[in-house]
Amino acid sequence: MAKTVLVSGASGFVGTHVVDALVAAGYEVRAMTRHPDSYHGAGTPVAGDVTDAASLGTALDGVDYAYYLVHSLGSPGYAETDAKGARAFAAACGERGVDRLVYLGGLGEESQLSAHLRSRREVERLLRAGPVPVTVLRAAVVIGHRSIVWEITRQLVDHLPGLLTPRWVATRTQPIAMDDAVRYLVGVLDHDETRGRVYDIGGPDVLSYLDLLEHTAAVQERGLPNVTVPLLSPRLSALWLMLVTDVDTATARDLVDSMTVETVVNEHAIHDVLPGPCAGFDEAARRALAECRASPRHSHGHSGS
Repeated sequence: MAKTVLVSGASGFVGTHVVDALVAAGYEVRAMTRHPDSYHGAGTPVAGDVTDAASLGTALDGVDYAYYLVHSLGSPGYAETDAKGARAFAAACGERGVDRLVYLGGLGEESQLSAHLRSRREVERLLRAGPVPVTVLRAAVVIGHRSIVWEITRQLVDHLPGLLTPRWVATRTQPIAMDDAVRYLVGVLDHDETRGRVYDIGGPDVLSYLDLLEHTAAVQERGLPNVTVPLLSPRLSALWLMLVTDVDTATARDLVDSMTVETVVNEHAIHDVLPGPCAGFDEAARRALAECRASPRHSHGHSGS
């Protein structure tokens, strides 16, 4: 009998791909959303809101595994909202006898985290403090169509003949292709030893944010001259992103703060569980660009990095 999996944040950037992959793997999938009537993805839509504990019971009835892929970046008081949601979801999973939770968190050294990344780490802590074992995968930038950081990267390259960049573009990160992130997120369910474990995941390339921009331009066979300006403050950087891309001011500011934090893989234990090569950044960018061009409209989501 197929296991039943509930995916919170099912209509978000990461959630959409995870639901598709779980369905393809033969799981019975419930796609949890606040608006099931307007959900058109894979799986069976069910109503639920992680910040409303009373709404979770029915959604979690009979569920074997659950994914927590909700993220409120850019909304007022998002850290408090996400903490409330994590507490309610962990408790409800315990009450309904869920066997395991899977959470996609963020990379970064604990002592250096931005407010955004501290919120991600707090959600991780709250889920792990609950009664259900949690498998945590920590990632940096996930490269795929509708990933907000990828969309910012693509739009900067598309809209500007050259760049006037702040110092944070020198910060290193370790992006991962959406396909590889999903392979890990779904694959851990087949390995009981991943219960209660935390894994770093990333692609093979460690790049600066300027490298991301330059590689994205090169993949499209474009040049992208750059001048780095040392006095471009986080506030001005956020305004710059807002003017050149379609990201809102609050989200831009939170992301700029996080882009000053190095987010690279420090351990590789996931390769022992799920071996196999990951796509490099250039290949991930080509896939994301192809998906963007095939999309009826260019949009971005907030349920992923």
